[in-house]
Amino acid sequence: MAVATGAQLVARTLRDLGVTVIFGIVGIPVVEIAEEAINLGIRFVAFRNEQACSYAASVYGYMTGRPGVCLVVGGPGVLHALAGIGNASANNFPLLVLAGSAETAGVTKGAFQEMDAVSFLTPHTKFAVRTSSLDFISGAVKNAYRTCWYGRPGPTFVDLPADIIQGKSTPGFSLPQPETTLVPSPPKASGDPALIHKATQLLKKARSPLLIVGKGAAYARAESGINRLVEQTQIPFLPTPMGKGVVPDSHPLNASSARSTALKHADVVLVLGARLNWILHFGEPPKWSPKAKIIQVDICAEEIGRNAGTAELGILGDIDLVVDQLLSSLSDWRYAPSPPEGRFPSLLAASAKKNETKAQKAALLPTPQNSFLTYQRAYHIIKSTLNALTPFEEGNIVYVSEGANTMDISRSIFPLNHPRQRLDAGTYATMGVGMGYIIAAHEAYNASTTGSSKSKKIIALEGDSAFGFSAMEIETLARYRIPALIYVINNSGIYHGDTTTEDAWKTLQDQTASNDTTSEDGKKGLRSTSLLYETRYEMLATMCGGKGYFVRNEQELEVATREGYLSDTVTVVNVIVEPRIGKKIGFAWQGNHQDGQAKL
Repeated sequence: MAVATGAQLVARTLRDLGVTVIFGIVGIPVVEIAEEAINLGIRFVAFRNEQACSYAASVYGYMTGRPGVCLVVGGPGVLHALAGIGNASANNFPLLVLAGSAETAGVTKGAFQEMDAVSFLTPHTKFAVRTSSLDFISGAVKNAYRTCWYGRPGPTFVDLPADIIQGKSTPGFSLPQPETTLVPSPPKASGDPALIHKATQLLKKARSPLLIVGKGAAYARAESGINRLVEQTQIPFLPTPMGKGVVPDSHPLNASSARSTALKHADVVLVLGARLNWILHFGEPPKWSPKAKIIQVDICAEEIGRNAGTAELGILGDIDLVVDQLLSSLSDWRYAPSPPEGRFPSLLAASAKKNETKAQKAALLPTPQNSFLTYQRAYHIIKSTLNALTPFEEGNIVYVSEGANTMDISRSIFPLNHPRQRLDAGTYATMGVGMGYIIAAHEAYNASTTGSSKSKKIIALEGDSAFGFSAMEIETLARYRIPALIYVINNSGIYHGDTTTEDAWKTLQDQTASNDTTSEDGKKGLRSTSLLYETRYEMLATMCGGKGYFVRNEQELEVATREGYLSDTVTVVNVIVEPRIGKKIGFAWQGNHQDGQAKL
């Protein structure tokens, strides 16, 4: 290639780095990069909103273990993509964002979509740089790709001025050879042997040991070693939301059904790839025992000793390698409690039985005629129907969930036996990730698959509010023929809704329009959590040539689930469920809730 444009150099560098898919939205001047990438065989998935494409690229990095790539325009495109950048930073997902920008000569003049994106994004990324010449493109993209992936994963950013994208190299300009561009997988470090020994001694002396498995363990592909650790030591384990499946949920040592009891009574806790943040109540009382000794294993030194952690007990290193070290050090030991130590397994068993019985009762309670489906009953029907089509043990389904009650309750009902097959709002509690995550999961598991053995059905459980953040991406799903099955769990409101009948809702709507006096229940007009009553979300699928189902009862839900799973096009099932009137607003896994819904 004697003469190359900047767009060709960007596309060629991405191809040589091993990038196979780019998520983005094009416009002047980045459309030229997208077209050149397509010409080189890179799949470009064009979205309807930069938030959704940046969410998709971020979680693609988590699922594949290699950076996701997002391409957007400058100015407002970067502002919208900040949502995915923040999501990647909070969740430690490797993400490379590329954006166009104003031509160099137009800076400070009020050029088209002008913004100092590097200054803006520097606080939110691991690395942000503006390319100054064609010679600089390949090195800048490569370094950004490497930086987002190495160490603690996170987002990086490369700003590409329009004149650089559209510029042409001088004759004789030589591109780096592919072998010099390819970035090898990040180096891995084992734990300090002295700290491994200390952790081993603590576990051996523990009366109530507990293992917590986070999504960092899933990202590290440490499932084989962690399963051997659980089997060898017989220590109960507790997965975080996206740590589910690293050890099968069906394992008898899974303490998810007794989460609060496990945290409150554990005296030594081995934390693998999870942070002591709000999801784990900071490792602090009253959720945790004040006497608990916490052994943190993390790739990031800054996490060691954070909140209730103790720096002297932290182990810095790759989770897979550290687990192998622990296995060797614990080779002659197995947790076999005897009185009074045996009280911990008994407490877990009693708590789990109580909560599982309660959940089972709610799931098996038939819906009375002319009554709303409950969340638990709707999920039971969905799960039973799906399990008849493809047993969950086979791992043929990837679950995406977002929303408050929709996500919380689903966590304990849909089991996983395989890692990286549950995606949800994550550390940032981000609403609007659902549609982007569906597309990313399809690209990660299906787009390049030639055989059916690795094919996954993507199933989303969306709150009606959460779905609205990115609902137009249904058209993207239809355009790329992604046969996702999407349930909109519709209670006509944010969190729990506030009315049970259409007439009651219309009364509140009329009060809002007329600024009428306060109603008998002390409320006036639509609440801040109100949404349009029984919105027909399923029509978004039918308008794009997909399938839509409006569901009010158990029989309709079973039919929609069966047909939607077998469909080869995008399917939206609009499930009308009970408004949870009078319930406390909040996430079950955030506040002072009991075990019944506080399952991670």
